[in-house]
Amino acid sequence: MTKSVAVLYGGWSAEREVSLVSGKAVAVALRGRGHRVELIDVGRDVEALLRALRPAPEVVFNALHGKGGEDGTIQGVLDMLGLPYTHSGVRASAIAMSKPVTKQMLGSVGIRSARGVVAPPEQVAERHLMEPPYVVKPAAEGSSVGVRIVRANDNAPAIDLAGWGYGDALVEEYVPGRELTVGVMGDRALTVTEIAHTHAFFDYDAKYTEGHAVHTLPAQVPAEVAAEAMRLALLAHRTLGCRGISRTDFRWDDTKPGTEGLYFLEINTQPGFTPISLVPEQARHVGVDFADLCEWLLEDAACGS
Repeated sequence: MTKSVAVLYGGWSAEREVSLVSGKAVAVALRGRGHRVELIDVGRDVEALLRALRPAPEVVFNALHGKGGEDGTIQGVLDMLGLPYTHSGVRASAIAMSKPVTKQMLGSVGIRSARGVVAPPEQVAERHLMEPPYVVKPAAEGSSVGVRIVRANDNAPAIDLAGWGYGDALVEEYVPGRELTVGVMGDRALTVTEIAHTHAFFDYDAKYTEGHAVHTLPAQVPAEVAAEAMRLALLAHRTLGCRGISRTDFRWDDTKPGTEGLYFLEINTQPGFTPISLVPEQARHVGVDFADLCEWLLEDAACGS
């Protein structure tokens, strides 16, 4: 059935450019299905957003990424307006954006992550808070924005204070091994993708620049590791109360026996919808093309409102 759809994209986070690509791709797919689609580039002016949402659409497709769009902020506005929207609600979005809180919640249900500590950036820049190698990342950002691996022989400070701008940092033990990721669609884990890339880790550029990463799906890992990654991704999705789709990233140390080397990295409540994004690729692998995935999210939003 044809719907009036507002696609929110852009925003003001560090992931703005990716969101612009995601939103345009979604709009093309939904228009191809006959929906009446309006693209809205979301800024900090709430009154401008309210004007753009009049007359009210039947459903909002949230293609925003990062702060302001993925952390519960825009979800709260849409809840106040009574508009159904795609992806997770306020609570799950806010929790997932905070890496330390997410680690604590998921640890309570047995999902293992690397040992970590939260500290002000000045403290992280001043001295090592754990023995290198370790990873420094913003405590509340997505898409590996601001992530750096600190090694024993590095001379530069762990954080460049002049260019940080992310608030508190999360310092975690470095887990060697391979990058795995699992998309969840509703109550179903899709598959496991292994990501090989030319960077030291799966950072922002590797995620969103074509040619910087190779996706292998299904991942060529032992069946027990694949099954456990899928189980944990679905458990994380449910524990945080996510809705629609999510994507959970793991590090797998393949030198450890069985599934002992599998560590949770982060969960994304609004993963990318670019032409090279992981969840649409996984959905295609299990028989759900991009337009079908967008259509499913609209129906899921209507059911979850």
